[in-house]
Amino acid sequence: MILLHKYKTRNKRTKYNMNLKTIYKYITKATNDVLGLFSNDIGIDLGTSSTIVYIKNQGIVLCEPSVVAIHEGTSQVLAVGEEAKRMLGRTPGSIRAIRPMKNGVIADFDITEAMLRYFIKKVQSSRRLVRPRIVIAIPSGITEVEKRAVKDSAMHAGAREVYMIEEPVAAAIGVGLPIHEPSANMIIDIGGGTTEIAVISLAGIVYARSLRTAGDNMDTAIINYLKKTYNLAIGERTAEEVKMRIGSAYPLSEEMTMEVRGRDIVAGLPKMITVSSEEIRESLAEPIAQIIEEVRVALERTPPELSADLIEKGLMLAGGGALLRGLDRLISEETGLPVHVADDPLTAVALGTGKSLSEIKYLKRVFVQTKIQK
Repeated sequence: MILLHKYKTRNKRTKYNMNLKTIYKYITKATNDVLGLFSNDIGIDLGTSSTIVYIKNQGIVLCEPSVVAIHEGTSQVLAVGEEAKRMLGRTPGSIRAIRPMKNGVIADFDITEAMLRYFIKKVQSSRRLVRPRIVIAIPSGITEVEKRAVKDSAMHAGAREVYMIEEPVAAAIGVGLPIHEPSANMIIDIGGGTTEIAVISLAGIVYARSLRTAGDNMDTAIINYLKKTYNLAIGERTAEEVKMRIGSAYPLSEEMTMEVRGRDIVAGLPKMITVSSEEIRESLAEPIAQIIEEVRVALERTPPELSADLIEKGLMLAGGGALLRGLDRLISEETGLPVHVADDPLTAVALGTGKSLSEIKYLKRVFVQTKIQK
């Protein structure tokens, strides 16, 4: 009788606890729904080169460089975004313009937090009293510690809830690929710090590779080429401008030239030279070859049934690197598959985070979970 009484008591307690959990679940859901009416949910593509912010029901509202200018010695933030980028390479000793993101992950936690807080405050209405939910895109190959750093930065910057989504998945959603279907969707997202290559099917990643060779490496290749060939020292901003104006991955129908100004390494004096698109293409050959090799590896590791889908559907290029002239044609020749460039490759990831905001309860399976270490 005593054992029976204990069993009944324990059974009642279990049912009582289950009822409490159910009630708590519904209260939490209702609270979040109500809070959502008073806040602007935000999607963020937190990139190495630029940060793009999407607000639910408004679209993309901000696209600024991921650069912060601080006062040396005090870490006091002086400028963020476009204003800070104009200071790169032009600051006195007391001011330092830095990029707090490196290879797609946080290199400086405090500065990244300050940058996020600035961008969130800039796009949020001052009348909003409720903190927003935020979806942040992250590289597919980052560690648990790096994921935790991203999440903590967003929470400290003013988020109510933080969801993380892998960049290739966000890019695929942003360009409109049918990732929920049982067929292959291959995306190549070339950003500033990382190149994300992934094959997606049934809303899951079949194969993914995060390559830390991307737009910044192309800029470095141009800097090194001009230094070696012409003894000319240039900065990151100039290298990026050269890449955008005359850079290419495939021979052009009409080659171009450009005047480049910098400092003569030998004489130490200002110097100007004229470079051609052929020379810049030669300087970019190595980083582009590394990306194409990883695309080949991804194709080799894709299951045969999914590989068959790619013959017809082809590959999708996204990210700022997709804008490099002739890159789609070169990859197509090297792989034998059709290659498409997204309509707006630069904002594909941000658009993906924004679309996922509208369907959070349906897309929870594609969000990245962080493991909390106690």
